[in-house]
Amino acid sequence: MPRTFWLETLGCPKNQVDSDKLAGTMLAEGLTPAPSPADADVVVVNTCAFVEEARQESIDTVLALDDTRREGSRLIVTGCLAERYGDELAEALPEADAVVGFGVPVTIGTRGAAPAFDLLHLPRPPVSAPWAYVKVAEGCDRACGFCAIPSFRGPQRSREPADVLAEVEALDVREVVLVAQDLASYGRDQGVGERRLVPLVRAVAERVERVRLLYLYPAELTDELVTAIVDTGVPYFDLSLQHVSRPLLRRMRRWGDGERFLARIATIRAIEPAAVFRSNFIVGYPGETEEDHDRLLAFVEQARLDWCGFFAFSAEEGTYAAGLDAAVPPALIEERLAELRELQDRITAEARDRLIGTRTEVLIDRPGVGRSFREAPEIDGVVNVPGTLPVGSVVTVRIVDALGPDLVAEPVDPGGAAS
Repeated sequence: MPRTFWLETLGCPKNQVDSDKLAGTMLAEGLTPAPSPADADVVVVNTCAFVEEARQESIDTVLALDDTRREGSRLIVTGCLAERYGDELAEALPEADAVVGFGVPVTIGTRGAAPAFDLLHLPRPPVSAPWAYVKVAEGCDRACGFCAIPSFRGPQRSREPADVLAEVEALDVREVVLVAQDLASYGRDQGVGERRLVPLVRAVAERVERVRLLYLYPAELTDELVTAIVDTGVPYFDLSLQHVSRPLLRRMRRWGDGERFLARIATIRAIEPAAVFRSNFIVGYPGETEEDHDRLLAFVEQARLDWCGFFAFSAEEGTYAAGLDAAVPPALIEERLAELRELQDRITAEARDRLIGTRTEVLIDRPGVGRSFREAPEIDGVVNVPGTLPVGSVVTVRIVDALGPDLVAEPVDPGGAAS
């Protein structure tokens, strides 16, 4: 009887791509998916280690799965937490049968110890959704003061364009979401004398109906890249801004300031008025003053970004920020977070309300749920539609209501065929 596996994924879209490839590896080893962790012979947890909250969630998940797994099964911990802490994590988590970073051999399937592998270049198994993440590079060459990723994911390694395009074609989906730690620098490490993201975006757009890009460093958002994104028909700009105070950004070892960011956003909106913007901001970075916070509030009010995430600063071992003085008290961080989130919730709701009465095309992700170009999968709001619309179809709908970040829509031609 075939052995079974359960795969639990935590963290960002890049981790989801890794999990897809891990699943493909286990399927090739002869395992089959289990209906629940309690039914699995092998339980794998793909962890996140970006900030303290993510690390705690990873550990809590491992412990919870240890409680629910059946006797005789194997519990394997992999992903960023295993990459970063290795033996230390294995000692602290005796519940796990193995703690392994990617590329480390471990017995999973029926053929003994699986060989070391590079997830970036493993083949991708089929996906069930009409969209998919595609990772185009691993690692990062930047030295942002708060980020430990380069210390355990290493320097940037870009895939060859032909490999990326072959994966896109094999997936046979209607939307591809390109991801990487530093997406806009794709190809810089390949010694070709130019960055290769723009031609890659255009090539992917020739193969699928929607191309979406996640995580763009603002200094790398060139006019050429803006044009390429707009030309795909998905003018969705996910900008990694982190803050807007120039002194604080320099302390973060980051480029830019609020004035530059606002000017760039205005330029893009002049080119494409329907452009959608997402960003994330760190609150409570060491040295953040009340003036810095007020600058961020003013920026959020003026920029009118469609989607925003706000996260409390987490001191990561081994990073530049971990040794900085002028720590912000946790209670003050929570106050600032609440103020920013309340402001952004209002801005997002107002933007969604303005869409009532308009028409748009939605991709049906699952019964009753679709997305237009304005919503990235899994992180933004959704468009609620009749459950009879076929999954994977693209349907023209009219927005009839807004419920906070989510929309409610009806097909423009209920009797017509979806594409």
